[in-house]
Amino acid sequence: MSNKKSRRQDEIIKLLRHMPSIRVNEMAEELHVTAETIRRDLDEMTEKGLLERTHGGAILHMKQEPGLNIRHNMLVREREEIARWTVREIKGAKHLMIGSGATTVHIARRIASDLKNITAIVHSFGVASELSHNPTIDVIMAPGHYDSGEGANHGVHTLSFLENFWVDYAILGASGLDPEGPCEALIDAGAVYSRMISRAFQTIIAADKTKYGMKFPSRFAGWNDIDMLIVDEPPPGDLKINLAQKGVAVRIAVR
Repeated sequence: MSNKKSRRQDEIIKLLRHMPSIRVNEMAEELHVTAETIRRDLDEMTEKGLLERTHGGAILHMKQEPGLNIRHNMLVREREEIARWTVREIKGAKHLMIGSGATTVHIARRIASDLKNITAIVHSFGVASELSHNPTIDVIMAPGHYDSGEGANHGVHTLSFLENFWVDYAILGASGLDPEGPCEALIDAGAVYSRMISRAFQTIIAADKTKYGMKFPSRFAGWNDIDMLIVDEPPPGDLKINLAQKGVAVRIAVR
């Protein structure tokens, strides 16, 4: 590989670390090359296992999901819009279960702003904290083994506790969106999400475009278990086909 190409690919990695949602045309503009050159670089880097291609761009290949503190600062504008659309879909609901993660914290913040007189059963302290700003929301915290990295409770006590309730909606994030179903980096979190799905009349997955094509250890549901996917960009390829075949409603969260 030429030194020029090597340096450019190093710059691509730096760009993706700082701006995970950057598009091909934006990378080309930043690096003063053509979009076709960037596409060739991305294809080559994907073959080396450095990247995962997404619709219109790429994301860094990660063996594990970034920590929650890092995720909170990523794609803030996109997640805020996803949160706005999610709350619009659940108006009229009285009982919710909400999973952990950066996107669901944004959703909880929006719920606290826009809804009232609801009960929310949660296992994430970040989600509970956001909901607590609205005194009309009854927040029920599921017990369990505390995971400091995720800021949430997991384990057998969490699963047993959730079994006692029925709710209108389970609102969940995901580490990855694969054609087979949503998946989660933390196996224990995936078990909680599966239990929430089993106790909800409807389930919404809310996630951003960087999750497309990502695979993680816990596939906590098949798409036939999910009622709606709320994302910031249309699903690509086989995922789009499978969502349609399984009857999952897709909402693209744009202004």
